[in-house]
Amino acid sequence: MGEKNMENTFKIINDNGEEVMCDVLFTFDSEETKKSYIVYTDNTKDEEGNVQVYASIYDPNKEDQKLEPIQTEQEWKVIETILNTLQEEIKKKIEGTAEEGNNEQ
Repeated sequence: MGEKNMENTFKIINDNGEEVMCDVLFTFDSEETKKSYIVYTDNTKDEEGNVQVYASIYDPNKEDQKLEPIQTEQEWKVIETILNTLQEEIKKKIEGTAEEGNNEQ
């Protein structure tokens, strides 16, 4: 299966009609749903200071991308599972780096 060739940034029009630049975090295909998903951020933060992350359905074979909203609970569960796994891996890397730093003193 070939690499997905999507740019790392793209623009969307938000609910206020403003153009917003977004960064692609990752894309993946789900065997379960037979669809392709894109997970991205506009780098804004919520009330707790967490970076806002969004997910949509997209068609990797189309030139003119139109992001489709995710509509089923099943699809959200697939995406949440992947996000949680990634978060755990990132945490482990950060903690591993912090521990290595402490040993050097």
